[in-house]
Amino acid sequence: MNSTPPQISKAVIPAAGLGTRFLPLTKATPKEMLPVVDKPAIQYVVEEAVAAGMSDILMVTGRNKRPLEDHFDRNYELEEALQRRGDQDKLNSVCASTELADIHYVRQRDPKGLGHAVLCAAPHVGQEPFAVLLADDLIDPRDPLLARMAEVRARLGGSVVALMEVDPDAIHQYGCAAVEQSAGGDGVRITELVEKPEPGTAPSNLAIIGRYLLDPEIFEVLRGTSPGRGGEIQLTDALRTLLHAGRPVHGVVFSGRRYDTGDRAEYLRATVRLACEREDLGPEFLSWLKEFVRSEQLAGV
Repeated sequence: MNSTPPQISKAVIPAAGLGTRFLPLTKATPKEMLPVVDKPAIQYVVEEAVAAGMSDILMVTGRNKRPLEDHFDRNYELEEALQRRGDQDKLNSVCASTELADIHYVRQRDPKGLGHAVLCAAPHVGQEPFAVLLADDLIDPRDPLLARMAEVRARLGGSVVALMEVDPDAIHQYGCAAVEQSAGGDGVRITELVEKPEPGTAPSNLAIIGRYLLDPEIFEVLRGTSPGRGGEIQLTDALRTLLHAGRPVHGVVFSGRRYDTGDRAEYLRATVRLACEREDLGPEFLSWLKEFVRSEQLAGV
C-alpha cells in the first residue's frame, strides 16, 4: 500500500506573460495587476493558495512586472498616512497583501512557454511536490478546487490536474484530457493528454484549467521536453511524457465558479459578478445595473 504523499506547502504562480489580449493597457501595467473590483487579480490567486495551506509562494515574473513585487511588499509611507488618519479599514486592506504568505520571485528571461516557466521554479522547489496556479484563472473561494485535488493526490498519488468541461468547439484552445473513472471517490484517471488539439481531433471536451499539483520529477521531464505548440515548451507535453512512462496522472473535474481574467469579456463578467455579491457594493451596484439594462433594452426597441 502506498504511503500518503507529503502535504504541499509550495505554490508556483507563472506571471511572466505579456498580456497581449489587454493591449494597450498592458504595455506598462502587468495583466496580473488588473483590478477585479478593488483587488488585483493576482491577489485572489495568492489567497487561494494560502487558503489551501500553501505558505511559500514563488512568482515567475518577467520584464515590467515590478508592480507585482511592490503590491506584496510594505508601503511604509502609505501605512503611516492611514495610521495617522485613523483609517483602520483601509490600513488593514493595504497590509493584508503584505502578510499573506512568504513570497519569492524569479525571472523567466526568455518567453519559452508555461513548461519553461515552471522549470524556472526548480531551484526553489527542490525535491518537494508543489502546486502551479495560473494567474489568469480565478477560482471562487466557495468552490475550493485545490482541496479536492489534494484529497485525490493523497488517495491516488501522482500528479493531479484540474479539468473542466467546455464547448467542444472551443476545446482546441486548451490542453485536453482523455479520462476514465477511478475506483470510488472524487477524481478521474487520465489516459491521454493533448495540447490544443486540431479542431475535430480532441479525445474529449475536458479542458485543462490553471491548477496543477505536481511531483518534482516533472522538472527532469521538462528539461528534455522539446518545444511544442506555438514553439513553446508545454507543461501538457511533459505530463503526457510522465503518463506514457507509467507515472500516474489524475484529474479533478471542476464545475464550480471560475473566472478567466485573461479574456476581456470574461474579465468584465467576473468584475460584475463579484461586485454584485459584495455586501458593501452589491445592492447599490445591482440596482444601477438593472436600471442600465432596462434603459438599454428600451432604447433598442
